[in-house]
Amino acid sequence: MPLPNSPDPWCGLGAETLRFLEVHPARAIAIPGRGWRDLGDAVMLFSAGEREPFFNRFTAVRWPDDPRAFDARLRQSIELFGALDRKPYIWTIPGLSTPSDLIARLSANGFVDQGGGYDMILTRDPADVPDVELPRGAVLERWNNPPADQRPALAEALALVIGESFHIPDIRRANLVAEISLTLEQPRFNAYLIRIEGEPVATGERYTFDGASYISSIGTRPAWRGRGFGHLITRALAIDSMAGGMDLIYLGVYAENGRAIGLYERLGFEVLGPRSSDMLLERPR
Repeated sequence: MPLPNSPDPWCGLGAETLRFLEVHPARAIAIPGRGWRDLGDAVMLFSAGEREPFFNRFTAVRWPDDPRAFDARLRQSIELFGALDRKPYIWTIPGLSTPSDLIARLSANGFVDQGGGYDMILTRDPADVPDVELPRGAVLERWNNPPADQRPALAEALALVIGESFHIPDIRRANLVAEISLTLEQPRFNAYLIRIEGEPVATGERYTFDGASYISSIGTRPAWRGRGFGHLITRALAIDSMAGGMDLIYLGVYAENGRAIGLYERLGFEVLGPRSSDMLLERPR
């Protein structure tokens, strides 16, 4: 259910719920070949077959403030990433991650901010916002755990839209198709796809489980932008999540994507807390 508006940057959510929201996205994308583990003072997402930092990261970091204890914990973490042959990558959120100066301490140890973003949580009913009418020949498809014989073609269509929308190199297309195929097998995953005369043009998705919906990958192929498809899909994802009785409905957005932030705000989402920083170890010190 949408939360009441609040001047509190955390929308009145308690520490336990906020940590849940830090961990939920990592759990959502832990398809076969990826795993997540709660280490107590951090949660690690690891992919056996993918080297991209996005799939190999720490989140929900709660490390000690004492400099010696912090340095020891950071050293252990770097060694863990090294043993897994991955570059240390740590997602941080000011006000949640500890110590409070975690970003500065990581920077002092050679970590570089890769560009963070904001979490946004639904606080108003998106059904109160008028919908965008689909153009002639367009249809919005909703997919959940499709039959095995339909997954290959669907994965190809989704990969085409996601690849062009987010500028993913064509060399990664086969891996993207394989990833989407595995994700389509997960009952918690819902894929939305707009086609015009059969041509896939826009998509979005939600991972719905444990009382929360994580909305992601909202994108439109460049040739079809400016027609309101992002509005239409985001609104549908949010309304369907509410209809499923989800208590928390949220998404993430890059800080520099002001256009998307404005769209989500109009649909009832509110920025949750300050900008995060995605810290990657590039120059060990």
